[in-house]
Amino acid sequence: MGLIWSLIVGGVIGAIAGAITNKGGSMGIIANVIAGLVGSAIGQSLLGNWGPSLAGMAIIPSIIGAVILVAIVSFFFGKKA
Repeated sequence: MGLIWSLIVGGVIGAIAGAITNKGGSMGIIANVIAGLVGSAIGQSLLGNWGPSLAGMAIIPSIIGAVILVAIVSFFFGKKA
């Protein structure tokens, strides 16, 4: 059950990061979950475990890390208009 809860929270964090960077429309559910989980690891390693925590992820550093990840990935792999 812990894995499912982590995937749900990771998906929500990824969706929030996509909404903040205006890239949420181009990301699917799997990309949101991956961005949330990897962004959580990045944010917590850079910023620590401060703030509220859900499913073992500190929410504020996780969102910041996911925003950084989505911005970097969209910079390199984003569609040129």
